[in-house]
Amino acid sequence: MGKFVIKPAKNGEYFFNLKADNGQTILTSEMYTTKAACQKGVESVRKHSQMDKMFETKKTASGKFHFNLKASNGQVIGSSEQYEAEAGMKNGIESVKKNGSTANIVEE
Repeated sequence: MGKFVIKPAKNGEYFFNLKADNGQTILTSEMYTTKAACQKGVESVRKHSQMDKMFETKKTASGKFHFNLKASNGQVIGSSEQYEAEAGMKNGIESVKKNGSTANIVEE
């Protein structure tokens, strides 16, 4: 089972990473000013990761692929790493769908 890892950033804000079963980070959140707001971000991933329309796929100028998970209001909740191939990006999206709704929360 995947996990959400909530961490404080050096500037005092908070962010989370959603990690797959193998420990690889599959989604990194935006920065939040409080831990409580970060936890609400996790809940937003749980809700929105189950809706295909909330994933926005992109291709960089250098030809790499990545995606954002957005909330109902259009705000980016989290972003993926960059993938060499579109297939890798699609696998990342599937992993967020699989892990996003059931992952445990861990604080570091």
